[in-house]
Amino acid sequence: MKIPAIFKAKKMENKPVLSFEIFPPKKEAALQNIDETLSMLCDLKPDFISVTFGAGGSTVDNKTVEIAKKIKGEYGIEPLVHLTCLHYGKKEIEEILKQLEDAGIENVLALRGDVNPDIPVKDDFKYANELVEFIKSKGNFSVSGACYPETHLEAPDAITDIRNLKRKADAGAEHLVSQLFFDNEVFYQFYEKTRIAGISAPVDAGVMPVTNRAQIERMVNMCGASLPPKFQRVLQKYENNKEALFDAGMAYTINQIVDLIAHEVDGVHIYTMNNPVVAKRICDGIRNLV
Repeated sequence: MKIPAIFKAKKMENKPVLSFEIFPPKKEAALQNIDETLSMLCDLKPDFISVTFGAGGSTVDNKTVEIAKKIKGEYGIEPLVHLTCLHYGKKEIEEILKQLEDAGIENVLALRGDVNPDIPVKDDFKYANELVEFIKSKGNFSVSGACYPETHLEAPDAITDIRNLKRKADAGAEHLVSQLFFDNEVFYQFYEKTRIAGISAPVDAGVMPVTNRAQIERMVNMCGASLPPKFQRVLQKYENNKEALFDAGMAYTINQIVDLIAHEVDGVHIYTMNNPVVAKRICDGIRNLV
């Protein structure tokens, strides 16, 4: 089933879409244990699972595609395959799309991707909207795109960022997944701006469960998400108590998701960091809301 159809069906039930993100482990030992992680996550019955894509990976031995095939074929959950273009040419992208098509995978998240200094940048695609348009021309795929409630780090300002997002939607992006955020008011204001700009695609609110301070500091540095005062107080109070910070972080995340659902967001996308225990704890906390 294509992602827009999932959103349409859930809207008829007056419920938000609930989805997870996972990434192919880099270490072979962890990759061998991915089945256990997938089994636990799929038992939670998400509406779809997105699988991240590393820059410069082989188009022949592609772990992202293999995991996506497993999610769909063995667990009956729709996969959303990330596809980055900064380090790939059109021929390589076509090869990956053919693999997806052969596997019956219909949903692709088109991303520019981050610059990797160890891998040369190619010239075929400069922006994600170009990849969106290319994918739409190559098969019967539903294409999703990323969005940034607190503005993309490379955008000169919020207005320019929204205009760029509109180009992505006009190119064929039918669904948007937001970067993580910790202040729901930031997301609500951003969502309103997308509608004012004429973007009608459903928007997933991206939520990152907080389990330790180092993790959150790393993610904030990478994406520029702001930390609201109440969240900073949690970090400060429990930073030296690992177990207490985990509990407080889970409580904050669950409360954040409850508020999002109460505001009738289109969907909630949980960045699981491949931790099914965290995902289960969140799902237990919102079990009767989705």
